[in-house]
Parts: sequence; structure tokens; C-alpha cells
Amino acid sequence: MSRPTRRHEAAGVTHDDERIAATASEPESSNGDPVRGVFDRAVMQCARGAAWLVFIAMGISVFEVIMRYGFNSPTSWVHESVVMLVAVSFALGGPAALASNQHIRVRVLYDQVGPQFKIWLDRFNDIVTLGFCLTMSYAAFVMFWDASHNPFGEWSLERSGTSWNPPFPAMVKGVIMIALFIMCVQAFIHVVQSLRGKSVTVAPHDKGAE
Repeated sequence: MSRPTRRHEAAGVTHDDERIAATASEPESSNGDPVRGVFDRAVMQCARGAAWLVFIAMGISVFEVIMRYGFNSPTSWVHESVVMLVAVSFALGGPAALASNQHIRVRVLYDQVGPQFKIWLDRFNDIVTLGFCLTMSYAAFVMFWDASHNPFGEWSLERSGTSWNPPFPAMVKGVIMIALFIMCVQAFIHVVQSLRGKSVTVAPHDKGAE
């Protein structure tokens, strides 16, 4: 970022002041929340596709009800499939929430400070988020490794243990690991952006909320 011009210095305008003004021009997602970059926009596009998993889960649940109570022929695969689909959609909700700035946050302190201090709080939040995502990614990797390898280190997916016995437990843990890896990339990009002054201080729909 270039240094302030003499005109800016004379007017008492700092880099952080410019960052505050730039926040209002951040690109927004379709639901009105600031999206902080190309990677986040790609995540949001993938999340919209993954949202259809819930619709598929609902559809096969209706199929199970019809088969069970209409034809007295219950399935052995619907319940586990629904649990897997919903679990995957929930796991992918993490990157989507981080991309669209919709994560849950307590803003008692945040709403009491001025715009410049909010920038520093954003930076602190992004750094803490990155550390959290890195730690959780390591835990998710260990969890997936244990679910995909036997004690001898050979590839062996963990299965549900039911009559159908699909490898859904290992698959869901793999999706959780991938989701956390994506969040690590997002958090790293957000740290770089916030240090450069592109942090999103207040989501439009959150003004006056909480």
C-alpha cells in the first residue's frame, strides 16, 4: 500500500481511515454479506451446490416413509444415507459461513469501540481464526487417518457396522477434514487482507443487531 499523500496528511487522513471508507465498497454475496475475495466467492458457489444435499436427503426420507408405511417394505440404506448427507452439508457450512461473514459472534465489545479500533479487532479475530482452523485441521487429519487406516497403517475405511455397512463414517470425517483445510486457506487470506486493510468490519444485515 502506498504512503499517504501530503493532501491526506494535511487532512488528517490515515491508512486506517481509508480502510474504513473502503469497507463500504466491498463486494457482497447474494444475501447481502461482504465477500472478501475470489476464493470466498468460489466457496459460496460450491456451498450453493452442496445445499442441494439437504433436498436429496428429504427426498429419500419421503421415499422411505412411502416404502415403510405404504408397501411394508422398509429400506436398509435410507437412514444412514440421510445422516451422511446432512452431516456433509453441515461440515461444508463452516467454509460457507466464513466466506459470507455469517459466523456467530458476540459483539458487546465490538459495538462499543470506534472504527479504527474495530480494524484492529478484525485483525486479531482473523489471526485467532487462523490458529483455530490450523489446530482443528490437525485434529481432523488425525481423526480421518484413524478412520481410514487399520492399526498396521493399511488403507481400511471405517464402516457403520450395520447390515448395509457403508463406509460413511470415514467419508464424513474426510469431508470434515477437507472443510477445515478450506477454512485454513480462507483464514490465511483473511489475515493477509485485514493486515492490508481489506477486513470486513460490519456485515450490513448485522448493523444494530445483537
